[in-house]
Amino acid sequence: MRWLTLILAALLLSLQWPQWFGKGSWLRVWQLDKQLVAQRASNEQLLARNQALTAEVRDLKVGTDAIEERARNELGMIRQGEVFFQLLDPANTPHR
Repeated sequence: MRWLTLILAALLLSLQWPQWFGKGSWLRVWQLDKQLVAQRASNEQLLARNQALTAEVRDLKVGTDAIEERARNELGMIRQGEVFFQLLDPANTPHR
């Protein structure tokens, strides 16, 4: 009787092994679920970035305000007839 119980227990464990530790096991499903959640979060961030870039491209194609802002900030350009004042922070200027 004892041998029969051991054989049945071994058979039960051999049948359960693939379900818990095999290729399509519960542990693998949990790992893939965690990866899916992380990938969805990454996709959301990339989608927001792509939407911002699309809006910027649309502004550059249609409006002149974005082009003017970039010219002023990145290239230091000013309009004809404008006066440019640069204010220096006294704390950052070297003393002679």
